[in-house]
Amino acid sequence: MSLHRLDSPCHRCARHPSLRFAERGKNVSNAVSLKPLAVRQIGFSRLSDYLYTMNFSSKLLEDAVAEFAKLPGVGQKTALRLVLHLLNQDKGDVEKFSAAISKLRNEIQFCKVCLNISDQPVCEICAAPKRDHSMICVVEDTRDVMAIENTSQYNGVYHVLGGLISPMDGIGPTDLEVDSLVERLKANDINEVIFALSATMEGDTTIFYLHKRLKDFNIIISTIARGIAFGGELEYVDEITLGRSIATRIPYINSLSK
Repeated sequence: MSLHRLDSPCHRCARHPSLRFAERGKNVSNAVSLKPLAVRQIGFSRLSDYLYTMNFSSKLLEDAVAEFAKLPGVGQKTALRLVLHLLNQDKGDVEKFSAAISKLRNEIQFCKVCLNISDQPVCEICAAPKRDHSMICVVEDTRDVMAIENTSQYNGVYHVLGGLISPMDGIGPTDLEVDSLVERLKANDINEVIFALSATMEGDTTIFYLHKRLKDFNIIISTIARGIAFGGELEYVDEITLGRSIATRIPYINSLSK
């Protein structure tokens, strides 16, 4: 890791002689800060991209770091630590790691009933005879299925939308698994549909749209309760959550029976 100097043969820096950098090997804090405008003018999106250059002793190492850095939340430094960690492991362990990733990508399936990630054409939840198949819980993705399953409080089945309606991100109803949900209600004896979506603008928009699509079915349409988290103090709760909790209050005796 080194600091880029103005006296190096870099045509970008030559156009900005007013920019000063610390000596190679010195701490970044010793360098004079760059103005955001100057950074944009020389074509770098971030100051860190301009200050730091990473010199690799191996092209194989560089390629591996570049691939790891594509993962969400993983920067170049973290990617380098992960790659060096793998190099220090037994060859057999690294081959198992590589095989697991390759097998995951090539053999993973999506349940043809609920569209959850599965090893088989029909997932274990949809195939379980002890499940209440008349109750469908609609969720955004497989992470929500796992979260609800961890509570051990739900015994129905699921339907994974694959996202939420978000016009800002260009995601509309046709991009989600809404039509398959409608067809599922037509083909099966369903008593209740539960919306278990995030309490965000996108989540509420999706719930509103789904309700319009499903309201003509002779079923119960419900949504998960929203309110103050267990152990939370009122002074730290945001106004929307607190207001929703008051508006959807229940008799105290009912709270004791839950």
